[in-house]
Amino acid sequence: MAKGLIGKKLGMTQIFQENGTAIPVTVLKAGPNVVVQKKTREKDGYDALQLGFEDKKEHRTNKPEKGHFKRAGVSPKKHLAEFRDFPEDLNEGDEITVDLFAEGEKVDITGISKGKGFAGTVKRYNFGRGPMSHGSHNHRAPGSIGGVDAARVFKGQKLPGRMGNERVTIQNLEVIRVDKEKHTILVKGSVPGPINGIVYIKEAVKA
Repeated sequence: MAKGLIGKKLGMTQIFQENGTAIPVTVLKAGPNVVVQKKTREKDGYDALQLGFEDKKEHRTNKPEKGHFKRAGVSPKKHLAEFRDFPEDLNEGDEITVDLFAEGEKVDITGISKGKGFAGTVKRYNFGRGPMSHGSHNHRAPGSIGGVDAARVFKGQKLPGRMGNERVTIQNLEVIRVDKEKHTILVKGSVPGPINGIVYIKEAVKA
């Protein structure tokens, strides 16, 4: 069965193996998560668990949200996410901690990448530039975009626009260390998003 947690990116560091090799790792605060809602195929059309992460202040919670959390018997949460095909022995109000994962496991991590603002084609898509010599009026312009007879811009055309701030998933990251007391997971390599950005950690899909 698949498993997952809502977490937060704390930053990057490195740890050393016994032979002295340095491994770059991302530190994630993962949990504790609480089961807010258990969805079933009979009632909702599919099986899933809705998990909550980080407490939310009462005055920032509206009435429908308060009723939703009260029904599950949990305090209001800032972040909610659904995970399908979760182990069936979990129920509403149960707490899930980082020991859900173990060292050596592979995970897929999803986050929102850092926004870079409006960018041209050279920065956004690594386009080549035009001549920089005197008289050239095409240094970093995108150039022709093709179809004249179509009299329109084709979908998917690479043009200047907003760069970053997209949902990105990095697959098959190795879990290097799990610290249940501090609710942290160390994974090998980088993870999308800024420090304190919310991430979703899922068991890697096995081929």
